[in-house]
Amino acid sequence: MRSLCLVSFVLLAAAGCARIDHIGKPPTLSETQTGSDVVAMRSPEPDASYFAQVPARQSSLWSAGQRSLLGDQRAAKRGDILTVVIEIDDRAEISNSSQRSRSSSESLSIPQLLGLPQRVDPDLPTGATLADAVDLQADSSSGGDGSVKRREKLTLRIAATVVDTLPNGVLAIEGSQEVRVNFELRELLVSGYVRPEDISRQNEITYDNIASARISYGGRGQITDVQQPRIGQQILDAVLPF
Repeated sequence: MRSLCLVSFVLLAAAGCARIDHIGKPPTLSETQTGSDVVAMRSPEPDASYFAQVPARQSSLWSAGQRSLLGDQRAAKRGDILTVVIEIDDRAEISNSSQRSRSSSESLSIPQLLGLPQRVDPDLPTGATLADAVDLQADSSSGGDGSVKRREKLTLRIAATVVDTLPNGVLAIEGSQEVRVNFELRELLVSGYVRPEDISRQNEITYDNIASARISYGGRGQITDVQQPRIGQQILDAVLPF
């Protein structure tokens, strides 16, 4: 019993740590020195040829290297940064209606079955008879209506980092962004896989061109704490069968 109480106390204490962080003060921002995106940007420097400037012709004002004004500035390797444009405006409306009815009746009479009813009826209670052996009637009906209406609209922009390059050339990206306003911290996370050819000349890519996209927009703070039910209530909602 003591062990159970101790485990319960530890779980409740761990659940409350996230709330204790911003009691009487704004929520703490996450560390920016960790994460796979930061590790990718701190990876060893690429080949010198990546930064090499191709000598310009005597009659040209521009160099032809990647770092030149006319070069390709799109993300192409581990550690590069690109902009993810998230513009979600989805609307779904579903309406279903169903109705079903059924009626059945069955009757079986044996008034002269080898004289069996005449012999059995005297031994039966008053009013009972074996002449009408089976008489069944059934009626059933059901109806249902359902509708779903949903609309989501979200417009965001976030810088993401190329954290890996797959053997087929696809780029794995990850990005995070935190904005703190007063005592509420809004957090945006994005990850997925993109093709280099889908990245625009402005070094941007839309969310619908990201495979296995994982986009999370939420936050923490005093307002979020009030909107979320306490952990004890969540446990009871999951455990109680009624």
